[in-house]
Amino acid sequence: MKIATYNINSIRNRLPRLLAWLATAMPDVVCLQELRIHTDEFPEHALRDAGYGAIWQGQSPRYNGVAILARGSTPTEVRRGVPGDPADTQARYLEAAIDGVIIGCLYAPNGNPQPGPKFTYKLDWLARLAHHAKGLFDSGVPVVLAGDYNVVPTNADIYALRSYADDALVQPASRDAFRRLLTQGWTDALRTLHPDAVIYTFWDYMRKRWERDAGLRIDHLLVNAQLAPRLVAAEVDKAVRGEIGASDHAPVWIEISEGTKRRAARKRVR
Repeated sequence: MKIATYNINSIRNRLPRLLAWLATAMPDVVCLQELRIHTDEFPEHALRDAGYGAIWQGQSPRYNGVAILARGSTPTEVRRGVPGDPADTQARYLEAAIDGVIIGCLYAPNGNPQPGPKFTYKLDWLARLAHHAKGLFDSGVPVVLAGDYNVVPTNADIYALRSYADDALVQPASRDAFRRLLTQGWTDALRTLHPDAVIYTFWDYMRKRWERDAGLRIDHLLVNAQLAPRLVAAEVDKAVRGEIGASDHAPVWIEISEGTKRRAARKRVR
């Protein structure tokens, strides 16, 4: 199963780019963030014509927004929104069951400017995510938490820390929040399979950062103990960021092998 996360940065403006990537990469599951649409504006029919069923959550006004796509089927929705604050109506989290795997699609708050209420909201949201993630991790079910975490985990995940020294993405409290997830036992798939590589998933439009490869790694796929042994690949489709009209993020994906029981069943069928 190939599972991807992609901050599309406006699905209205970048639908042709998304469809082209889907046709080439053919992921089985895609978590999209920053749709920037109202809920009724989601291009359901165009994606279905491309072979993908979907669940989604837009927001009014047109901010945030998340979606989960599944090739050849429609995801079974489990929940929307991170629990713990009924007053939080921002469209930042969807959870679905697809082919025996729970997929959590998340778009964490940016948190800038910091300090301030936006940074406080970011830390509160990440704390609620961690509480929910602990229950998912302990469930015994295969789980992936995929999305734009808006956290640069370490200095190795950013081209030059001094340019972002005051940014919410690199603050100790932000990094501690991400580290708390890893402490629960979650595996950072991309970094685990490429421990020493220079890996970026986001390049700001400003100051020719794409042209200079001045990037950040803020899009992550975390897998729990049931999936970590089945992790066989993790990559960034970096070339997508260089296309005309591209999002400032590149798609990131993992590949997981089939479980032992399913492999045995297929062997019997053959």
